[in-house]
Amino acid sequence: MARFSPMMLLPVAIFAGFAGLSGWALLRDDPDALPSAMIGREAPSVGEATLPGKVQLTDEMLRQPGVKLVNFWASWCPPCRAEHPTLTELSARLPVYGVDLKDPEGAALGFLSEHGDPFHALAADPRGRVAIDWGVTAPPETFIIDGSGRILHRHAGPLVREDYTNRFLPELEKALAAE
Repeated sequence: MARFSPMMLLPVAIFAGFAGLSGWALLRDDPDALPSAMIGREAPSVGEATLPGKVQLTDEMLRQPGVKLVNFWASWCPPCRAEHPTLTELSARLPVYGVDLKDPEGAALGFLSEHGDPFHALAADPRGRVAIDWGVTAPPETFIIDGSGRILHRHAGPLVREDYTNRFLPELEKALAAE
């Protein structure tokens, strides 16, 4: 008669655990979303630097009434270039503020001169410290901020195509409706 060893159940238990985790991941609301610990919190400081000749983005601007956007971007970032027309369109509807991330001043100013400046005010983050405080992983990232300066939504990636219309725009419309 063969003996039964509890070790024989180990592969079955490992498989069941993996299957359970996989099923949970498939049933989440948005499996592509990157969660942010900043949602619902007051927007962090944007620092005190800007690009020459540009309006300085201040922490007080983020607490003014009305919905606004904060976009982390860089001239060296191809997805930032792709979303630039969308930011330009959005800036006609509501304040769009920019944080230029780890960018040489000349390159950033040249980009804005060539492609247009959609930003109502700008902050410069040459060392990436502001981005760390906001939890930014890589540009572009856009935050929806309410009238009291709280972060309502974080969108990682460019504001283009289906990602913009299916993920970002509904969140923006919800924020504007609650205003």
